[in-house]
Order: sequence, then structure tokens, then C-alpha cells
Amino acid sequence: MRHSRAAYPLTWRVMDVLERLAAAVWPSSFQRGLPYLMLLPAVVLVGLLVLGLIQIGDSSLRTLDTSTFMMSENYTLANYQRALSEKFFATVAGRSLVGAVIVTVVTLIFAFPYAYLMVRTPSSALRKFLLVALFLPFFIGQVVRAYGWLIILGNQGMVNEALGLVGVPPMRLLYNYPAVLFGLVQYMLPFAVLMLAPALTAIPAELESAASSLGAGWVRTFRHVVLPLARPGLVGAGLVVVTLSLTDFAIPAILGGGSQDFIANAIYDQFFRTSDQGLGATLSLLLVAVGSILVGVVFMLFGAGTLAMGDERK
Repeated sequence: MRHSRAAYPLTWRVMDVLERLAAAVWPSSFQRGLPYLMLLPAVVLVGLLVLGLIQIGDSSLRTLDTSTFMMSENYTLANYQRALSEKFFATVAGRSLVGAVIVTVVTLIFAFPYAYLMVRTPSSALRKFLLVALFLPFFIGQVVRAYGWLIILGNQGMVNEALGLVGVPPMRLLYNYPAVLFGLVQYMLPFAVLMLAPALTAIPAELESAASSLGAGWVRTFRHVVLPLARPGLVGAGLVVVTLSLTDFAIPAILGGGSQDFIANAIYDQFFRTSDQGLGATLSLLLVAVGSILVGVVFMLFGAGTLAMGDERK
């Protein structure tokens, strides 16, 4: 019995044509080179990154001649000595590191219950609402959100106006360290939730039910079942948040008002305000080194979490 041509869907015919074209362009004899071809974009990107780091490394070994504003021809370690000895850069580096750690801890504390509720809630309406509320900040943008906090927390902002209604004088809620940390936590929260949600989804709900049936309360179940199994998500989320917080530029610049700069702001100032590209390159390399050491320490202590490419073996 012959099938009519109408029984063969049009989309299948289109796929057959595309398959013949692909076979003509990429013969079967080239199949061994397919993995290398797919790896080529990553190799190109890494190569460009390495070339950029080499250029930055070369600039870091040259000093700025303040009389001509030209970089020196000779190599020297003066920029590294200055970056490691001047109190200003030590203060900025310490502020950045401490701030990144505080933001990471606070963000994980807020992100974990949000992700847990989003994963475990039986209400589809609530789950959709939490997802929309989670993704909405990505469409607003970091700079717009930071300027929004200027309107809310400014001296004439909504918060101070509300406090004035109850007789509280205006408070300085902006241009200080807590304001920068607050803005970073609000910015990093969606990233942490997105890293935690898959890890919590992978935990079978039956394990919590089994622990409850054996007499464990919610606190003991959370401490001995949920939290240990969610550790990969916590580690992955912590790594993402700490690296993004350590290198953030916009929020410290806007909410800090120039008095609470992080290391990225100091690098920007050296490149674009003082035109000292050598010192800016030095600070950039030191930031890369500190960030890499920090991530390496986390890897050694806790593993790579959800960022690992395969199962972690202890």
C-alpha cells in the first residue's frame, strides 16, 4: 500500500532538504573535526582574554610621566609597590572584600527561603508570581534600579517623607557604606535565587516527608536534610554573588556618591580620570588575582557546587 504525498508532512520534507544540504557542506569524513569546530568559539574567546591580560600586564609595568602624560619605555614594579603600599588602595580593597562577603552572606539568607518557597509551593499562581517578581528586575537594569533607590532613600525621598509624618527628622540613608551594601544585596538577590532553585528542585520532597514521619521537626529536617543537600546550590550562588559584588562598579558609584568606592571604581578613576593606565592595569591584575584566590579557596573548602561540570567526589 502506497502512502500519498499528502501523508508526508511538509516539515519533514524541509528537514530532508536541510539534511542533504548539511551532508553536502559537511561530509561524513569531517565528523572527527566536529568537536574541535564546536570548541573553536570558546578557544577564540579565551585567546582574546589572554591577549588582553598580556596587554594589561605590559601596561602595569610602565609608569606615567606626569610631564608628558606618556607611558615610560622601561619596565618597573613601581605601580605594584604603589598599589600595595598606599593606604587609599588598601582601604578600597578592604572595603571591597568585606563588602562582597557581607553581601554574599545576607543575599544567601534572603535568597534561600525565596527559592525554597518558589520550588515547594503547591500553588501555581504563587509560583508564577514569584518567578515574575524574580525576573522583573532584569528588565529594569542595574543603573535604573540604583537611581530608583536615590529617589526612595534621598533626603527628600519617600522614606524620609514618611518618617517626617511621624515626627522623625530626615536621616542620611544614601552615600554611605550601608547604602552600597543594601543596593548590592537587592541587585544580587535574583542571581542567587536562580542558582539555588535548581539545587532545591533536585531534592526529593519525599525526603522531607520521611524525616517528618520519623519524628523530626521542621527545624531538624531543614538542618539535617535540606541544608546539606542544598550545599551545591549555596556554594554556586555564593561564588556568583561574591565575584559580582567584588567587581561591581555602578552601585558603589551611584549609591556611594564617590565616597564609598570599590576596587572597580578605583580602576575606572585611574584609566579615565587621572589617565594613569599603568596603575589602572596594576589594580586590574591585582583584582583578578584576589578574585581567583578567593574562588580557589572556596573550591578547596566547599567544592565548586552547581558550577561543577560533573559529580563532585569527596
